[in-house]
Amino acid sequence: MPLAQQTAALGSPILNLAIFTGFVVVTLALVLRASKSNKSAADMYTGGAAFTGRQNGIAISGDYLSAASFLGIAGAIAINGYDGFLFSIGFLVAWLIALLLVAELLRNTGRFTMADVLVFRMRERPVRTAAATSTLVVSFFYLLAQMAGAGGLVALLLNINGRGGQSLVIAGVGVLMIAYVLIGGMKGTTYVQIIKAVLLISGAAIMSVWVLSRVGFSFSELLGQGAAAGAALEPGKQYGLTGVTKLDFISLAIALVLGTAGLPHILMRFYTVPTAKEARKSVVWAIGLIGLFYLFTLTLGYGAAALVGSERILAAPGKANSAAPLLAFELGGTVLLGVISAVAFATILAVVAGLTITASASFAHDIYAQVIHKGNAPEGKEVKVARLAALVIGAVAIAGGIAANGQNVAFLVALAFAVAASANLPTILYSLFWKRFNTRGCLFSIYGGLIITITLIAFSPAISGTPTSMIPGADFDLFPLRNPGLISIPLSFFLGWLGTVTSKEYNAAKYAEMEVRSLTGAGANTSALDH
Repeated sequence: MPLAQQTAALGSPILNLAIFTGFVVVTLALVLRASKSNKSAADMYTGGAAFTGRQNGIAISGDYLSAASFLGIAGAIAINGYDGFLFSIGFLVAWLIALLLVAELLRNTGRFTMADVLVFRMRERPVRTAAATSTLVVSFFYLLAQMAGAGGLVALLLNINGRGGQSLVIAGVGVLMIAYVLIGGMKGTTYVQIIKAVLLISGAAIMSVWVLSRVGFSFSELLGQGAAAGAALEPGKQYGLTGVTKLDFISLAIALVLGTAGLPHILMRFYTVPTAKEARKSVVWAIGLIGLFYLFTLTLGYGAAALVGSERILAAPGKANSAAPLLAFELGGTVLLGVISAVAFATILAVVAGLTITASASFAHDIYAQVIHKGNAPEGKEVKVARLAALVIGAVAIAGGIAANGQNVAFLVALAFAVAASANLPTILYSLFWKRFNTRGCLFSIYGGLIITITLIAFSPAISGTPTSMIPGADFDLFPLRNPGLISIPLSFFLGWLGTVTSKEYNAAKYAEMEVRSLTGAGANTSALDH
């Protein structure tokens, strides 16, 4: 039997489907229960800011530990070793930026979305439009990764090898995601994320202990066996050691470290707690849980290399993204494969639900309520528009996920991080810390960052020019780096400065008010529009 067929014939599709269904039924019941308290925009977007720091920290880890973390990083380590683990390091270090520079100040200054912070001392309509545009673009790139991960995972579990069947799987995940958002809002989505985080970290811990038991609990022995199977212990296998590939790695690292503090769905979570102190506490909880999980990915990745082998992983539907499920099957057979894969499926559902509610809230709150209706939207209409936006965003995510099916999800998420770090982070930091910053600087930075980043991605090897590109048959890779962060992020900061210094707009009183509010929390429960 060919290797691809052996790999496909894993476990019991009926058992896997039963475990999936059980998870969906339980979580939908929780979402339905949460929906009874979804009456206002605050309930829909932030769960009424009723979560504790610990609850929100667990939910943040659930939001952040996506398919990229579980499937993509484990696969990258299994295939490439040392270079794959760099994703874990970058994703974790990024939280220090969020903790030290963003979390508490953002919670004090905004209410529902990133745009609330930016418009505090700027012209509202153009800035809200720009911020909502950026939020939608970043969310789209992130959704691509999750949907691609869903396609590969469920295809592996249900023995679906054809692209048409995998496309149906992605569409099914999209429909479920939309249901979570429409029914439960942020409160329901948060409960799903908390459950998923506990299951994911527990599952990774159990698998890590199981893997180590196979090698006499000797981590060095595990690394040695993994290296013998092809997971290198030294840098260079994935990125190489030439001048261009070194720059590509630096570019990726910059995007990963700076991207988290600009991710809209992470920023929005800071508004689900009642105080800035709880926001800070939630980030500390998130760092601890996320750091623990990323230590497990090292064991899972080298364990998959040693016990499964790279040839078998790459022959599976989903390729590198199948490393963790294949390792589960190797360790515990059909039952463990079903359980771990259901956890991975829960991971994808929770993250895409969080992304969808963030994007739909940004459109409804920033564009519909504040730009179109100038803060006077008809009673109850804003939430209806948010739900309609969720339907449209879900449809776009399904189409994009089908197009990106087969790509490594950790790599796709890195592109989303580059867009977030370029378009969002400069404007957030300038708004919070530079008193001279103004509307033109904000617009230059957001739109300039988006245009530069997306253009460089479009003409990079990530899209065309190599056998592993998104469009392998095409060749228009004019930009040599697969991740544009090294160029796009500094340029976005520069454009923010350039726009600011070429405009005379400056409101010293408004900056002083924002500074007091961001540092003390005075007036943090009121909208920026009330000032």
